[in-house]
Amino acid sequence: MSFLAASSADAAPANPRSRVLLASLIGTTIEFYDFYVYATAAVLVFPHLFFPAGNETTALLASFAVFGAAMVARPLGAIFFGHLGDRRGRKVTLVGALLTMGIATFLIGLLPTYAMANWLAPALLVILRLAQGFALGGEWSGAALVATENAPKGKRAIFGTFPQLGAPVGFIIANGLFLIIAAMMPSDDPSRPSLAFLDWGWRIPFLFSIVMVAVGLWVRLSLVESSAFEKTVKTGQVKRLPLAAVFRSHWKELILGTFYMLATYVLFYLMTTFSLSYGRAATDAGVPGLGYSYNTFVLMMIVGVVFFGIFTLVSGPWADRWGRRRTLIWVTIAIALFGLVWVPMLAGGSFGVMAWLILGFSLMGMTFGPMGALLPELFPANVRYTGSGISYNVSSILGAAVAPFIAVALWSYGAGSPFWVGIYLTAMSVLTLIALLLGKETKDVDIEA
Repeated sequence: MSFLAASSADAAPANPRSRVLLASLIGTTIEFYDFYVYATAAVLVFPHLFFPAGNETTALLASFAVFGAAMVARPLGAIFFGHLGDRRGRKVTLVGALLTMGIATFLIGLLPTYAMANWLAPALLVILRLAQGFALGGEWSGAALVATENAPKGKRAIFGTFPQLGAPVGFIIANGLFLIIAAMMPSDDPSRPSLAFLDWGWRIPFLFSIVMVAVGLWVRLSLVESSAFEKTVKTGQVKRLPLAAVFRSHWKELILGTFYMLATYVLFYLMTTFSLSYGRAATDAGVPGLGYSYNTFVLMMIVGVVFFGIFTLVSGPWADRWGRRRTLIWVTIAIALFGLVWVPMLAGGSFGVMAWLILGFSLMGMTFGPMGALLPELFPANVRYTGSGISYNVSSILGAAVAPFIAVALWSYGAGSPFWVGIYLTAMSVLTLIALLLGKETKDVDIEA
């Protein structure tokens, strides 16, 4: 592709661009694979296996609460790995985050259930989920920095879409694997997995993550540090305490970056975690849903996620041409309007549901893609890992940790209607729009400064 070709005027990159793109893509693919595996299990498996039998909605909310616990750990991981990344370098930090994440995910696949270990089972699940969140706190910002700090001039947003592309790729791998396992272990009840799936089948995707981590390590260990970090070291600008420096001198950027991501996070979790619950719930349940079988609805979601990937890549050239801020303002307005049309779209039968999934995931790609460049560009090189990581992960608490919980509560409040869930998305989009209007364009900043 032409945007990967090096200009004759550019200096030879320390890292080959194909390796940069692969290294930034593979880590976030694993990150989102782990997320989707856990999110799918939080809907299909954990309410049945890790919480006492009783009210199904209560068990689902408890499962989502554990899911959200990781988001609380993510800012702590961002601080820890951000400190290492701004002081010791991007490479060693990314390797550490990847190992922590992979080991925690693998161990979830070995956990005893509530029937085996009583309350020890959900307690261990919470601990490993917190470890996942801690590791994820350092993963995204490092991958985004690898992409943007090694990008050719004028192509940072395009390169920044590759770590973002890990979200749709991870979704397809994780849910494709779950789909294959579920098809091999069919259930007589479409609203509940089979006994074999609940007994041991659900563990396979968690255990498989160790293979993906090995591939990620192999790619990342071949990288060298970016020129932006090397310049920071050579000029003596490395901060002893990057966290203190970023709060002292760049607190406005921290706040803006956090709210830039808010609508993105809410949309992301509504279109993945909540939609899977809503789509599978029986139409005659206490809190009715769409009544699709797991296999059918996941296949529909995968079609939508293909559009997620396409528009993630499309958003890069848009953001490089028109600017990150201008692109995101229009996309955020579209997300706000999308939240207002949930009821008529979802009332339109299978065609309406499919259109809802395609539109939601397309908007997700358009808002998620530019973030790979925008958040790193808000901060100078000596606090970039810490600053971008904190913004990204604090937003995960405001948008992601509570989104599935709020969505299920609003779904119950609306007696099965998605109206209030859509309004929630619109309200969060308005907050992001305000932040974008208050912010400045970043596409022309010096990434090595």
